[in-house]
Formats: sequence, structure tokens, C-alpha cells
Amino acid sequence: MREATFAGRRHEGWERLEALIERCDRTGLTTLGAAELEELAFLYRSITTDLAAAKTRGYSPDLVAYLNRTTARAYAIVHAGTARGGWSNIATFFATTLPREVRASAAIIAVTTAIFIIATIVSYVLVDARESNVYALLPASEIPTITKSLHDSNFGFDRSYSPMMSSAIITNNIKVTMMAFAGGITTLGILTVWSIFTNGLMLGGLGALFAHKGFGLDFWATIAPHGVIELTSIQIAGAAGFKFTQAIVAPGRARRIDALRSAGRSAGVLMIGVAGLLVIAGTIEGFISPQRLSIPLRLGIGGVTAVLLYSYFAFAGRERTVDIRAARPTV
Repeated sequence: MREATFAGRRHEGWERLEALIERCDRTGLTTLGAAELEELAFLYRSITTDLAAAKTRGYSPDLVAYLNRTTARAYAIVHAGTARGGWSNIATFFATTLPREVRASAAIIAVTTAIFIIATIVSYVLVDARESNVYALLPASEIPTITKSLHDSNFGFDRSYSPMMSSAIITNNIKVTMMAFAGGITTLGILTVWSIFTNGLMLGGLGALFAHKGFGLDFWATIAPHGVIELTSIQIAGAAGFKFTQAIVAPGRARRIDALRSAGRSAGVLMIGVAGLLVIAGTIEGFISPQRLSIPLRLGIGGVTAVLLYSYFAFAGRERTVDIRAARPTV
């Protein structure tokens, strides 16, 4: 496209952006209405594209200088207006960054979840068929002598110790998730696979074992309030580890070092999110799970946490649909 044609088509948008910039310089960004803010953002993105096109096509230095200057002025306003403090950054991370990253990583999270579910089902079926099979599936140290329900076994402590128990639970869960995460750098992520798989064996085996003793429903009701968040966190941590496996084994067209950097950024977001989720799960396990609540109520709490967690991952942080026609300047 010739420079004159390019400038003729785009100049009204540039002039409108300049008018908004000058208004912000005079009265401040906060004086713009919602539609004008959307227009400012649209025009800023548009002029950055125009600047790149002008440089690529070798347009005149005067035009490039004008676009570069206007882009810089718009950048200063847009980014100064979006600068946030620490608490705002934390809020933005959990409201937007984390759920978006979880959705972007859905396929690899599905892999770790499938491994976990298969292991749980296999373990439950084998132990349900023959109770002694539990000794072939789980370490002897992890197999309890069952004389009462899981709720009575796990939560017989004085409730005044709940803060200490919650802290210990959070610490232990973080260790488990870090093992699942760190295993991603091993050959083919084998340690991550093993960590996820053994967690599934543990859940299924113990579930069947308690069912044999007549405490099956109590077992699931006991882990339900905190278990949805806790087990989901383990799957996400495993997926974060697999991102490194993928970068090492199948970096695609990117250089392996670049693929690892990208995996590190994505995995970092997931693991920070996992730490936050485990704090919630540990708090529930320390303060709510020990309460002498009925089995239906405990299962109900677990159902509520599942709906809230998966709704958060599915819907939080989605961009609003903006009518571009309303924001686009007439050109």
C-alpha cells in the first residue's frame, strides 16, 4: 500500500487518539467515560500496529517519527493509568491471570487428571475385590488399622488446635504438590506420573478399605469439604511439571531454551495459584472438616466447593465482549 493511501485511511483515527491524549494531559485519565476509555485502548492498539506497518514498509521518516511519538504518548497514559499496587496485583492475579492460565492449560491438566482417576478406580476395584490387595498397592506404613470412621480417626484432636493442624496440613500438601511439580524435569516426567498415580492409588485403596469396614460413605464425606480443592491442586501442580517435560521433549519450532522459558512462566502462574488454593483447602480441613457435621452436610459442602472452584476456573477473567463498532473511529 502506498504511503499516501495508508495515511489517508488512518489519519482520522490518529487525530482522534491525539485529541484523547491532549484531553488526558489537561484533565487526567479519570475524566474519560467508559466508552472513551475503550476507544482510547482500541486506538492505542491500532496505532501500534500502524507504527509497525510503517516501519516494515519503509514509509517516510516523518511519518514514522509522528507515529512513534503519538504511540509513546498514548503508552504513557495507558500504562500509567493501569499501574497498580501490590494488593491490586494480587487481586488481578487471582481474578484474571490464574483462571486464564488454567483454561489455557486445560489439555495438560486433563492428562494428569486422567492418570489420577485411572489409578483411583483401579485401586478401588482391586481392593474391593480382595481386601489384602491393598498391601500390594500401598506402602505398609500408609495402611491404617481401621476400627472407627475416618472422621473419628483423623479429627479426634481438641478444636483449639485447629490453627496448628491447618498449618501442618497446608505444609504437607505443599510438599506433595511440589513433588508432582518438580517431577516434570525428570525423564519423560516419570516422577510426576508416579506422584499423581500413587496419590490415586492411595485414595482408591483407602476408600475401598474403609468401605469394607462399613465406613465407606463417611470416608468420602470426610474428605469432600477440602478434598475437591486439594486434589485439583495436585493435578494442576502435575500439569505445571509436565509443561517442562513438554518443553524438553517436544519444544516444537521454538528453541528448547525458549520453550523452557515459556513453560517456566506458565508453570509459575499455576504453582502460585496452587499455593493459594492449598491455603484454602488447609483452612477448610483444619477448621470445617473436623466439625461433627452430618454426612449429607459434609458431602454438600464438598459439592459447593466443587461448583465454586470449577465455575471460577471456567468463567473468571474472561474478557468482556466489546462492540468494536462503537469504539472504532470513523475513517
